[in-house]
Amino acid sequence: MLSDRPRAVLSDLAAALAAALLVLTAAVVGYVLEHRDGTLFVSAAPLYGHWGPHAGPGTAASVAVAVAVVAYGPLLAARLPWRKLLAAVWATTTVWTFSLALIDGWERGVARRLTTRYEYLRVISPVNRFHDIPAALRDFTHHILLHSPDHWPAHIAGHPPAATLTFVLLDRVGLGGGAWAGVWCITVGATAGVAVLVTVRALAGEALARRAAPFLALAPAAVWMGTSADGYFAAVAAWALALLALAVTGSRPRTTGLASGLLLGLTAYLSYGLTLIAVIAGAVLLLGRRSRLRPLPYVLAGLTVVPVVFTLLGYNWWEAYRLLVTRYYEGAGGVRPYGYWVWANLACTVIITGPATAAGLRRAGAAALRIGAGPVPRGRTAREHLPGTEREHLPGTERGTEPVSGAAGAGVRPALRPAPGTAPRLAVLVIGALAALLVADLSGMSKAETERIWLPFAMWMLAAGAFLPRPRAWLVAQAASALLLNHLLLTGW
Repeated sequence: MLSDRPRAVLSDLAAALAAALLVLTAAVVGYVLEHRDGTLFVSAAPLYGHWGPHAGPGTAASVAVAVAVVAYGPLLAARLPWRKLLAAVWATTTVWTFSLALIDGWERGVARRLTTRYEYLRVISPVNRFHDIPAALRDFTHHILLHSPDHWPAHIAGHPPAATLTFVLLDRVGLGGGAWAGVWCITVGATAGVAVLVTVRALAGEALARRAAPFLALAPAAVWMGTSADGYFAAVAAWALALLALAVTGSRPRTTGLASGLLLGLTAYLSYGLTLIAVIAGAVLLLGRRSRLRPLPYVLAGLTVVPVVFTLLGYNWWEAYRLLVTRYYEGAGGVRPYGYWVWANLACTVIITGPATAAGLRRAGAAALRIGAGPVPRGRTAREHLPGTEREHLPGTERGTEPVSGAAGAGVRPALRPAPGTAPRLAVLVIGALAALLVADLSGMSKAETERIWLPFAMWMLAAGAFLPRPRAWLVAQAASALLLNHLLLTGW
């Protein structure tokens, strides 16, 4: 899996190059289509935004974070105690996301992002249409269609009401306005990577989770995590899956199962498209222990809570979704050509996950062919699974780390050698996320703007970086792509 033989390295580079060519093709074809027909409704196809080289207060900070993660990230991922590693990943992701957002300045990059005419805060100020929440929920479906009276702005109409209620409740506790909304989305969204690491550790061992940590901390997706409500959605969905992973691997199955169900129910009421998280949840269940079905009654019990509450308050999820489909085709979604976006959306995914993920997915595909290893006991590290190594412990490292000699370990010492059979398990999780994304793509309900819409799926694909040897070289590529993009493009989010 971690082989750095010339043939394997060349295959990785070929995968990254193919991904780059996909992005280039989407940009060229998109430019032609938009200037010829004007049907894409984006100025910097395939991304929503427009070209405008710039720098800002976050420029120096973002470069400093990138340099620090490249230089020290893999080493710290190997050596830090597990809980401190999770805290470090969250802190790094938060600073990385804020610094990227501040390249556009505080007002444009954070404070005003969620106050534009399409966004959630438009129904709070200047007129609060949710001052009576039960009444707003009962009346919610009457304002979805474009020709309906006082129709909702695009993002309110395009999401179940839990998304809007999040910002309504923030306003009620004194955290109103675009600045607080932006800070909420960034700080909560930054925990998504932590949830992914918790899941990977539970299902595929600590070694692979530690190898994935720097790639999650330095994700190009952070360009859109700050500031987009979809970053917040991604975190809720990720924690729902992390708790499910803990439940099916034996960690307090009743408590974690119930909590997972509650968050899964909330996820469905934050975004209609996030019902596809069920695909990743299926992969989590598949990778659980033999007693994986034991927590399911608790998961299902928790899953019913949010839908029941919203239904009793008068909101009909299915009716709202039916109307949303009509609304989608009333607007730009009905004009944007499916024949372009069905593959150009994948170019957006390449941009938010970076070249390392493209190479990692190639290795994940190869690892998936070796499926068959048994479950990894929770809390056992890769080192503890290697015969005859239980008592060995390197100074300055946690149990579970070991130096890799030769070229494979040249990027960092000590590096983590995953236990046999764990790579296919991570591959199942990563490929499950890719499958969910592909279903969303083929549905035709995500034509454009998927660089933010698919953040909840992209976060799981970033874990494929764990398959790559020489992590520093790939981290340089990840950071460079994010920095160049954010300095050359004024994104819509």
